[in-house]
Amino acid sequence: MANLNNSPRNDRGKVSKGVIFGMSGLACVGAAIAILILLVWPLMFNNKFYITIGTMVVLSAIGATSLNLIIRTGHVSLAHAAFMGVAAYTCVLLQMRLGVPFWLAMVAGCLASGLLALILGPIVLRLTGKYFVLVTFLVGEIIRMIFVEWQSLTGGANGIQNIPPGLELMKTPTGFYYLALGASVVCVGIAWRILSSEIGRAMDSVREAEKLAECSGIPVIKLKITIFVIACTLVGVYGILQTYLLQFIDPSAFNMEASLNLVVMNVLGGMYYLLGPVLGSTFLAALPELLRGYVDLQRVIFGVILIVVMAALPGGIIGLMEALRRLVQKLTAGKTS
Repeated sequence: MANLNNSPRNDRGKVSKGVIFGMSGLACVGAAIAILILLVWPLMFNNKFYITIGTMVVLSAIGATSLNLIIRTGHVSLAHAAFMGVAAYTCVLLQMRLGVPFWLAMVAGCLASGLLALILGPIVLRLTGKYFVLVTFLVGEIIRMIFVEWQSLTGGANGIQNIPPGLELMKTPTGFYYLALGASVVCVGIAWRILSSEIGRAMDSVREAEKLAECSGIPVIKLKITIFVIACTLVGVYGILQTYLLQFIDPSAFNMEASLNLVVMNVLGGMYYLLGPVLGSTFLAALPELLRGYVDLQRVIFGVILIVVMAALPGGIIGLMEALRRLVQKLTAGKTS
């Protein structure tokens, strides 16, 4: 598990290597407890509302983790939700209009998202900093407007309603939850395997010093394109399952705000650890649903909580864990000296 923390450093506010999953038994115990909670969640809360919240959390983890792959190469994309939409619309249209089985339609949707990333990647990934952010914002808006204007295919702004469950498993909240959990484990596992490999270390090198990495023999553009395609393919899983969970699809679900939410999940949790977006998605996906009883003040309360958390935890939730670890070390060292 220690390989999940394969690059962050103490400088510039980043968290040092080997903190979260490297905290000997504590991290293992925490991970085991989290996995146990996820497995028994529908049994703990035998209520459709809470099971649906759990489903949204594990699905959001797919989206946030896939974006984390791009962030780890030094880019922040505001078009990520648009790629979700490409996959979701492709899957829904193939199943509803052509009668393609769900699994084949889902694979086709993810491949469509990845193919679009392969086409756009060589162009946009040569940009850096604010230029990349602005161009991806523009790309996302263009794709969203295509969804809106192509009414004969996508239903326009009204979207497509009454989407039938693709599988028997999707007909019950508990079944859908475990399907989403399984998909999340697979997608996060793929991201973990990438980040814990030589490719992950190359990604961190590119982010820290792109020119130096290129001089060291790392094929920077090829690496960025590969990761971009993988990330956009994985986020397609999120877009498809979210659509079937809601049984409705429209362009507003794939706007810039949706992309920005994925960015915030990474910032909240900690951008330079795989565990960061997973923790951030838990906070950002669950909180708005839990505040539904305060409709008038929901956005205000959510905004205040978000600002306070981001201001107090510049390193994200993992940054807080690092600070606590250091405090414990100091206290322990003081007692032993």
